Amino acid sequence: MKKISNKNIHPLWLRINHWVNALAVILMILSGWRIYNASPLFAFSFPKEYTLGGWLGGALQWHFAVMWLFGLNGLLYLIVNIISGRFRQRFWPLSVKQLASEFTSALKWRLGHDDRGQYNMVQKCAYLLVMIDGILLVLSGLVLWKSVQFAVLRELLGGYDNARLIHFSAMAFLCLFILVHLAMVLLVPKTLQLMIRGR
Repeated sequence: MKKISNKNIHPLWLRINHWVNALAVILMILSGWRIYNASPLFAFSFPKEYTLGGWLGGALQWHFAVMWLFGLNGLLYLIVNIISGRFRQRFWPLSVKQLASEFTSALKWRLGHDDRGQYNMVQKCAYLLVMIDGILLVLSGLVLWKSVQFAVLRELLGGYDNARLIHFSAMAFLCLFILVHLAMVLLVPKTLQLMIRGR
C-alpha cells in the first residue's frame, strides 16, 4: 500500500471555508424548511422540530441573513481555488470512462483511496456537481428573494414558480450529498481528521 505523506493536504483557508460552509448550509436548510412549510410545493411538510425560525418571519430573517455568509463564502472558495491553481490540480482532468469504472468499484466497496491528497474521479465529479448545485441555489434564491429586481434571471429560470422548484430540487440534491458525504466520513474517519488538522 502506498505510504501517505504527512504533508498539509487541506490548507488552513480551506478548512475554515469548509466549516463556515457547513454551518451556513445547516442554517439555510433548517430555515428553508420552515419557509417551505408556509407554502408547500408538494403534499408534505417538514417536522417543525427540524426547522429554524419558529415562524415564517423568523425563518425568513435567518435565511436572508445566512444567505450572505453562504454566498460570500462560496465565492471566496471559487476565487481562491482558481487563483491558487488548486481547482485545476484537484478537479482536472475529467474522464467519463474512469468515472464509470471507479463508480462501479465504489458500488462494490472496492474503490481504493490510498493518496488522500488526490481526489478520485468519483470525488471530483461529486464535488463539481455540488459546486454547480450551490451556484444554482444562489441564483434561484436571488429570484425568490428579489423577483422584481432579478427579472431577467427569473425569466432565464422559467419564472418564479419554476425558480421555486429549482431551489427546492437543488436543496434536495445538497441534502443527499451531505448524507453521502457523512457516510463516507464514517467509513473513512481519517478524512475528518484531515479537515480539522489539515494533515
